[in-house]
Amino acid sequence: MGRATELTVDRRTRVDGGEPQRSAASFLDDELPAALVASHHLLGGATELDLRPLVLRIAGSSWRLSCPGGTPAVERVTDAAAERARGEGAVELTEAEFLSLAEDQSTPITLMTSGALRLEGAGIGRLLNWWLVLRSVLDGEPLYTPGSVSVPDDLTRSFTLDDDPAEMAAFLAAAGFLVVRGVFDPAEMATISDDMDAAAPTYARGDGNSWWARLDDGSDALVRMHRFDEHSETTAALIDDDPRLAALAAIPGLGHEHHGTGDNRIEALFKPLGVVEGISDIPWHKDCSLGRHSYDCCRITMGVSVTGAGPGTGQLRVIAGSHRALTWPALLDPVGLRLPDVGLATGTGDVTLHLSCTLHMAEPPTTAPRRVLYTAFRMPEADPVAAEAARQALIAARESAPLTVSQPSAAR
Repeated sequence: MGRATELTVDRRTRVDGGEPQRSAASFLDDELPAALVASHHLLGGATELDLRPLVLRIAGSSWRLSCPGGTPAVERVTDAAAERARGEGAVELTEAEFLSLAEDQSTPITLMTSGALRLEGAGIGRLLNWWLVLRSVLDGEPLYTPGSVSVPDDLTRSFTLDDDPAEMAAFLAAAGFLVVRGVFDPAEMATISDDMDAAAPTYARGDGNSWWARLDDGSDALVRMHRFDEHSETTAALIDDDPRLAALAAIPGLGHEHHGTGDNRIEALFKPLGVVEGISDIPWHKDCSLGRHSYDCCRITMGVSVTGAGPGTGQLRVIAGSHRALTWPALLDPVGLRLPDVGLATGTGDVTLHLSCTLHMAEPPTTAPRRVLYTAFRMPEADPVAAEAARQALIAARESAPLTVSQPSAAR
C-alpha cells in the first residue's frame, strides 16, 4: 500500500493568540494571492471541485474568487464589477466573519447554523468548496483527490481492552474510529437505563439543558439530557475514576483526558422511532464542523451503548479515513469522497470511539429505539513551539508524497 507512515491523531497546528494581526483587505490583496502561488502543489484536487466564481463582499469592498484554467485565483473588483458578477454568486461577510473563517475559528457551517449566512445566486456548496481552497493554502493541507487517503483493509474489525494498545492506536489513527467490545457490563447498562427513565421528568423543553423532538403521533419526546452524571451515581462513577475509561483515553498515547463538552461532562440520549421534527439524529458532520479544527483536533468522542445498535436501531455510521481528508466539515460533498461508509453495530456495553474530524452520523431508528451515552476526551493544551513544528512537518510531508498507512494485523 505504498510507504508506511507513522500516523498521529494530533492534528493541531495552531494555538490561540498565534495568528498575525491582519485585515480582510490585506489578507485578500496580498496574503492569499501569495499563498495560492506558493501552495499550488497542494491544489491538484481543485479540478475535482465545482469552483465556480464567487464574489466576497466585505465592508464595502469586493473580491472575486475564480479558477481560470483550473488554477484558483483572487482579485479585487470594482463595485460595478461585483454587481455584474452577482449572477456568478456572492456572499456578504463582515470583517470579523471573514477573519474568523480565515483563522479557522469558524466555518461556513457556523454561519449557516447561526442564521448569519448571506448568499446570493449560489448555494452553500460553492462557498464550502472555496473554503476548502482557503484551508488548503493556509494549513498546508492538500485538497482531497480519490486515492489520496488509504484506510485499513478490514474496517469491520473490533477490539477489546485486552488487545494490544499499539494496534488499537494504529487502527484509530488510520480509520478515524474504533469499536471496543464488552467494556461495560450489561447490568451496569440496565442500571443506567433505569436512571435515564428516572431523570427524564426533571427535564423540560426550553430548559437549556436538553434537546427535544416531535414524533409522528404529535407527541413531544425528550432526546438528549445534558449533565446526566448529576442524575446517575453509576454514570458519575464511570467518568470520575473508572479504570476502563482511563484505558480508553490512553489508547492514542497522547495524554487524552476526560473532558466532555464544557460543563456538560456526559449526556444521555434517547433515540425514539418516528421523529418528524427536531434534531434527534444529526446528519453527516465532523465534530469540528463549527471551526477550530487546527486548534483542538483530534478530540475523541466516546459512545457507550446502553442498548445495542445496528441497522434499523440507530447505529453510528462513519466515513473511514475522512479525518485525513480535507473535505466539507458537514453535509456530504456531492462530488463524493469515495471513502468507505461504515456502520458501527454494537452490543450492550460496547463502546465506539471516533475522532472529532471524522465524518459521522447516527441513523434514525426504524425498527427499535436506542439509548446511548456520549462524552469526550481531549489532549493537553498544545505547546506553541510544538504546534508550529507540527505545521511545518505536515507541510514538508505533504510536499514529498501522499500519505498512506501500514496495515494493522489481521482481524481476530
